[in-house]
Amino acid sequence: MKPGIHPVSRPVVFRDRAAGATFLTRSTVHTSRTIEWEDGNTYPLIDVETSSASHPFYTGTSRILDTTGRVERFERRYGRPASAGR
Repeated sequence: MKPGIHPVSRPVVFRDRAAGATFLTRSTVHTSRTIEWEDGNTYPLIDVETSSASHPFYTGTSRILDTTGRVERFERRYGRPASAGR
């Protein structure tokens, strides 16, 4: 690696706002917010909306969408009768 052209990587705490989970990892992101970690040290803090702690792919939870209502609305809007083709 060329010296002097890469950003400095340091320990940073990421907090998932949806799940309330926090994890310590290395990052080059900059922030003015800090948090005291479990080891007693203070680290920069980054709030994220979604992480592996709250994302449905990683948690195994799924969201059920009301597709029936959407299909009926689509058929009403574009003139196709609701009973045709079923």
